[in-house]
Amino acid sequence: MSTPTQATDNRSSAVAVRYDTQESAPRVVAKGYGTIAEAIIRTAKENGLYVHESPELVNLLMQVNLDAQIPPQLYVAIAELLAWIYSLEEKTGEVMAAAAAAEKKSATE
Repeated sequence: MSTPTQATDNRSSAVAVRYDTQESAPRVVAKGYGTIAEAIIRTAKENGLYVHESPELVNLLMQVNLDAQIPPQLYVAIAELLAWIYSLEEKTGEVMAAAAAAEKKSATE
């Protein structure tokens, strides 16, 4: 998950967060401004990861050290974002399953 925004000096900024169910909290795995932010966003999109724009959340996450778990104060915000991503993935999976079933049906007719 990557969350882009504009920094106060008009440079874009981005933070990538990873959640491993084996850990107690999501972790900031990449963050940066300008060309680094653009690379984070591009890499996320190239790998099929969701990019969510939330300037307020990015500003808060930029304060978290790289490779550190997010602080408890951000748990609710990140949990809501993860829930949204999981719902998108579920809907995408349902659409893909329906498309595959329709393709299979038309191939047998």
